[in-house]
Amino acid sequence: MAVKTQRTRMRTQDSIERQSNFLEVALGYSYDEAIAEARRCIDCKNPRCVLACPVEVNIPLFIKYLLEDALDEAFETIYKDNILPSICGRVCPQESQCEGACILGIKSTPVAIGALERFVGDYGMEKHLADTTVPELKHKKVAVIGSGPAGLANAAGLRKKGYDVTVFEALHKFGGVLQYGIPDFRLPKNIVENEVQNLKTMGVEFVKNAVIGKSLTIDQLFEMGYQSVFIGSGAGLPSGLGIPGENLSGVYFANEFLTRVNLMKSRSFPLSATPVKIGDNVAVVGGGNVAMDAARTAKRLGAKNVFIVYRRDEASLPARLEEIHHAKDEAIDFRLLRNPVEILGENRIVKQVVCEIMALGEPDDSGRRRPVGTGETVTFDIDSIIISIGQKPNPILKDNTFGLKTHSWGGIITDENHMTSIPGVFAGGDVVSGAATVILAMGTGKEAAETMHQYIQNKKT
Repeated sequence: MAVKTQRTRMRTQDSIERQSNFLEVALGYSYDEAIAEARRCIDCKNPRCVLACPVEVNIPLFIKYLLEDALDEAFETIYKDNILPSICGRVCPQESQCEGACILGIKSTPVAIGALERFVGDYGMEKHLADTTVPELKHKKVAVIGSGPAGLANAAGLRKKGYDVTVFEALHKFGGVLQYGIPDFRLPKNIVENEVQNLKTMGVEFVKNAVIGKSLTIDQLFEMGYQSVFIGSGAGLPSGLGIPGENLSGVYFANEFLTRVNLMKSRSFPLSATPVKIGDNVAVVGGGNVAMDAARTAKRLGAKNVFIVYRRDEASLPARLEEIHHAKDEAIDFRLLRNPVEILGENRIVKQVVCEIMALGEPDDSGRRRPVGTGETVTFDIDSIIISIGQKPNPILKDNTFGLKTHSWGGIITDENHMTSIPGVFAGGDVVSGAATVILAMGTGKEAAETMHQYIQNKKT
């Protein structure tokens, strides 16, 4: 039977209607659509998709089960390696991971592995199939700092081995960047809360409003009987532009802006006490997924004109192609080869942004052509500006932990086993690598659970 050439397109909410609501944009596959797409898989002898998955989900096997209408088994296959299938199916950059390695992509389009994972993950969530059975407690305690993807994967891995696991979260809700950083129209929060609840049912304890480095120190965690500690606190400190006017009223950092909207529900003002005033004309600086999220959120908050300012060309945008496509559908304007050099204000309030017009030079270390200033400028009228040019780890933990070695940019230094410079303290995710993907963070958290287990087993008592 000939393989269907093009992938099955996922239905989406109408591009005009969705600009005024926070409902999920991508609507997922129906059963028939999922089967049609699964039939495109040719079941390779050497499935490169598995090797390209940071947690090595057995992709051909779960697709095989899906085709056999064995949905329970398909879910169990994914969940064995990935405890967040509904989340990863929505937000992971499959095009540069599993789908990017799919052999069908050479001459056609790769199998929509992410969409199939989402379909199976949602089925498992609806049927409550997550395996929450664990061995008896070993009466050995481990602490996990941060409840984002790395922390959740680490907690799950250690709990499945029978450890008494406590997750400490600085904020008042659990999920880390999944909760505060990704808008509902990409990742509904009930999905995040469901995954956290699965771990609670498994016996993982969660403690909120605990800023490790202030509320407690790592030394105090050891004094409390925790035999090992995993740091998965992410990268929540924004990077600034370093230009005049950055301290004016109306200048936001993307993580602050998204946290107010997603976690503190500012979009529900006056029901929420955390309003966000953005005005009619909003500039978003940056070209990554967070910039797309901020721009699309600003549009939903009522901004009439939202535009992306990015110093390179469209081919160099680091955001997922799907997110760029959705942003364009929602009338987000892309003003490329523009680099902000000054923010102008009146009475301390943002009024304009001055951008230098850029040209592309020789490729830099990333392989992208380096943006070079032309000396010419263009000025845009704005009511607010959202800066989204990267994030790094918050220094609170580092500054209050003696002996914890970090890179000059703030990331924690670890060895091949994910152990830090402090014996028994491990780390993974964005706090080590800098801002990356959900699945990469999960991969390091999962691997660290294995090495933490070995460390505790070999530790002299």
